Amino acid sequence: MSDQDLSTTPETNHGVRVVCAALGINLALGILYTWSVIGGGAVKEWGWSASDKAWPYAVACLAFCLIMVPAGRMQDKMGPRIVASLGGVLVGVGMIVASFTTTPMGYIIGFGILAGSGIGFAYSSATPPSVKWFPPAKTGLIAGIVVSGFGLASVYAAPLAKWLIEEYQMAGAMRILGVAFLVIVVGLAQLLKAPKKPLFAAKAPAGDATGQIKKENFIPSEIVKTWQFYALWFMCACGSGAGLMIISVAMQLGKSGGGTNLLDILGMTVEVGTILVVSLAIGNGGGRILAGMLSDKFGRKVTLAGFLIFQAVLVFLLTMAQTADSPLNNTWVLMIIIALVGANYGSNLTLFPAFSKDYYGLKNFGVNYGLVFTSWGIGGFMLAKLAGWAKDGMIGERWAGSYDFAFYTSAVLLVLAAVVAFMMKAPHHTEDAPAE
Repeated sequence: MSDQDLSTTPETNHGVRVVCAALGINLALGILYTWSVIGGGAVKEWGWSASDKAWPYAVACLAFCLIMVPAGRMQDKMGPRIVASLGGVLVGVGMIVASFTTTPMGYIIGFGILAGSGIGFAYSSATPPSVKWFPPAKTGLIAGIVVSGFGLASVYAAPLAKWLIEEYQMAGAMRILGVAFLVIVVGLAQLLKAPKKPLFAAKAPAGDATGQIKKENFIPSEIVKTWQFYALWFMCACGSGAGLMIISVAMQLGKSGGGTNLLDILGMTVEVGTILVVSLAIGNGGGRILAGMLSDKFGRKVTLAGFLIFQAVLVFLLTMAQTADSPLNNTWVLMIIIALVGANYGSNLTLFPAFSKDYYGLKNFGVNYGLVFTSWGIGGFMLAKLAGWAKDGMIGERWAGSYDFAFYTSAVLLVLAAVVAFMMKAPHHTEDAPAE
């Protein structure tokens, strides 16, 4: 029986089961955030440049965001189970394909295009069915819990990927991860299910003197005619792009010299870079839940503006931490900054789906949020590439050897996005009241 079939039989609430399955799927899909570890293995094993290393990750982000539009439409029409299963197959196959090559182009095709597209299909099917099982007052919290898995994934995936690379080299590590994630995502996808009919539909409002009511559900062709869509797109591109850029280089931030080596203190054998990736992941996951709770309590735009401004400050601090004599170039300090960067970045992945649901309704939530989410990949693609170009000296010799130019650019964009956030208000379009 299709997820979308209607029934007159009272429906059991599967909310907890669906949220747990969606959380598990995102914990697997978050392998994207371990690219600084995987890419670092490619640099070490095959001698890739910083620009080479940036390409597969940037393409994966772009494929992820672009596929969210058709994937969201498929999820709205076909239900989450089939679409998430397709995503799991593509993620696994993509990583397996990448395992048979050593070139940037091979990883662009396998990790970037195939796995990136698979992440888009599966990710688009996790949040919509989850929020539909709970009342509107919990939208932020439920969205935050579901997407927190994507952010927290690096807590286990970064050290796991590093260990697999050391034990089985890049080819073996990618093959193992590909098979594992294919099985996990496809298996958990079978537990996804949307309600057969709205569980918390508001009472239909009465029309005004002209027979008009406030429009609650927008179709894609309607949302692109609202200025709020472009404001959301710009803010998401800035907020997410800054975070994705730092995620792409997090492994290298612990190697800039001069800092206290955390490993010497703890007696561990893992590189500082891996510790920073895990710190970022903890902040990333926690920030998504925190942002959801705060936005449910204090409102979306105030919460978003606060996170954007804080992120701009943190990015600026990271530029100061990249010199050997800086008091910020200390592993403990970097861990805290990186964790907070992750929390601020993670807030975007909770707040923008909540904005999309609040502004444009649940009926076409998958495809509407997919359109907003294209900004995530384009912002990440541009700023991740900018970081690689700056590091390789392609922006100018003055900036060669550091990520400062890219960091300064993203800080300015974050401040501009915060200004836009304060201007946000829900669209107020009307439509004919339903017949009595």
